Amino acid sequence: MQTLIVSAAPSAGSLTADLAATAESTLREQGHDAVLLDLPRLGWHPAVRPSDYGVETLTGPVGTHASAAAAAGTLHPEVVRHQELLRRADLLVLVFPLWWAGMPAVLKGWVDRVFTEGFAYGLRDAAGNPRKYGDGAFAGKRGLVLTTAGDRAEAFSPRGVNGHIEDLLFPINHGILWYTGIEPLAPLTLLGVDSPVWPGIDDARARVRKRFENLDTDEPLPYRRLLDDYDARRRLLDERSPGRSDLAIHLRPAEHPATTGAAPTGTSSPR
Repeated sequence: MQTLIVSAAPSAGSLTADLAATAESTLREQGHDAVLLDLPRLGWHPAVRPSDYGVETLTGPVGTHASAAAAAGTLHPEVVRHQELLRRADLLVLVFPLWWAGMPAVLKGWVDRVFTEGFAYGLRDAAGNPRKYGDGAFAGKRGLVLTTAGDRAEAFSPRGVNGHIEDLLFPINHGILWYTGIEPLAPLTLLGVDSPVWPGIDDARARVRKRFENLDTDEPLPYRRLLDDYDARRRLLDERSPGRSDLAIHLRPAEHPATTGAAPTGTSSPR
């Protein structure tokens, strides 16, 4: 299995960096090919720039510039290289600390710059239907989110003050991965890493190794497909999950796997 690990570790000594390295070594021990992109160490620039498309200024929609640059061969070589790594990958792993209820800017910027129109989105099938939410450009690939958060696990529960961790990750699992056809696996969420009862780095590494045991056979999150479950206005059909409006309505019923969260109980270590 070809795996691309994209890490937003804030520093080389951070917990995120340690867990990204653990993921890479675990995959290699299992006989898989793994490429680790440590975005901060690479000096990845998070903002889309005219130079991404070989122009001096952006004068129209970014997607139009991206499509034109791809056709003309003027996409920035750095973007092209990362697109090729993604194209070859069977599994995409996103590793990041949860910052302000989402991904750090460097990782969001990786998506912004690499997932260009004509490559990751903006495609249609033979009948003219948009290829997204289950039938995207990356159909056949799998994705896994590995994230850490400082607050205790209970604060990310369905009634927790931070919001349910599954809802916080919905924009990534559903809005980025599933939108482009990548099947998201149940994420690994290591919570409470800044609390006094966190089990510590050895427990975190063990959870990563355990989560990576069956990635090629695990069932993905059962998100609904655009062409099967939504009407012409892109609204969920009335007969699907009637009377509800929570984000879980976008999952097929009775198949909703729980996230793999850490139960905090021990010592501290690098963040």
